[in-house]
Amino acid sequence: MSADVHGSGGVGGRRAPEGEAGSGGVDHEFLSLERELAVFLRRARAASGDMAREVHPELEPAAYGLLVRLDEADRQRATELAAWFGVGKATMSRQLRAMEDLGLVTREPDPADGRASLVALTDGGRERFRRVRDARRARYVRKLADWDRLEVAELARLLHQLNSRAES
Repeated sequence: MSADVHGSGGVGGRRAPEGEAGSGGVDHEFLSLERELAVFLRRARAASGDMAREVHPELEPAAYGLLVRLDEADRQRATELAAWFGVGKATMSRQLRAMEDLGLVTREPDPADGRASLVALTDGGRERFRRVRDARRARYVRKLADWDRLEVAELARLLHQLNSRAES
């Protein structure tokens, strides 16, 4: 069943059947989704930059996601990280080198392949990252304090579903 997001309504207050556009060929549900995702992504990019600077003033905003991944997955090859983020090896190498120079990550030989190295968070990098991540989570808790826990869980479930479909 579709919800009337933003009270846009359909023709005569009725919704267009699922998969069909409303009056004028506009699918209001997907138009609302696109608008809300654009706002959400704009805010997420800005927040990512703020969080990166909290970890280290010289850390690039895009590198914050690398910290998240390394904290979740522990040690990884640069090629695995590049594939995970969908970027080239040169881009990943540049970002990792900058993070290494800041003392946030370290490289160690891969025991499975001596020619390769594994990238891991340093103790200091992990501590800085987790401090910022925990503060971010506390902000989410405050912002969503009046939400029912089931609503928070449903939002997480729907975002997971959206992300999973985007990856396939």
